[in-house]
Amino acid sequence: MRAVVQRVKESKVEVKGEAVGAIGPGLLIFLGVGKDDSEKDCDYLANKIAHLRIFPDAGGLMNLSLMEAGGAALVVSQFTLWGDCRKGRRPSFAKAARPELAKELYEHFIRLLKAKGINVATGQFQEMMDVHLVNDGPVTLILDSSKSL
Repeated sequence: MRAVVQRVKESKVEVKGEAVGAIGPGLLIFLGVGKDDSEKDCDYLANKIAHLRIFPDAGGLMNLSLMEAGGAALVVSQFTLWGDCRKGRRPSFAKAARPELAKELYEHFIRLLKAKGINVATGQFQEMMDVHLVNDGPVTLILDSSKSL
């Protein structure tokens, strides 16, 4: 499972011109599910993201987690994170999960964040979305559960 995590001042996602999810300060999380992913990958990434110390403390140092800072999360499914661009000019998505598995694990990931007390907004699975954000920092990180060791 892969995630691109961006610290934001605000973010929203629109489908067909209508806002379906929005947050103030927190994290915009683009989540891509691979064909070999399981709930174990969700557990790892949800825990890692919730506890990443990437928010400023009173001294301006990145010492606070999303939970400590009281921020929200906007989770957007993005299978293109599994695009392999090494050959040719068109990405291969052969390693991305089928939609049924991807949706199940995407929803499980969201439940895990909510269980930690994080306010979570979402995009709409398998929809074309317009994502708006005001990046804070900018702080952008790439996480991959297969590289957790």
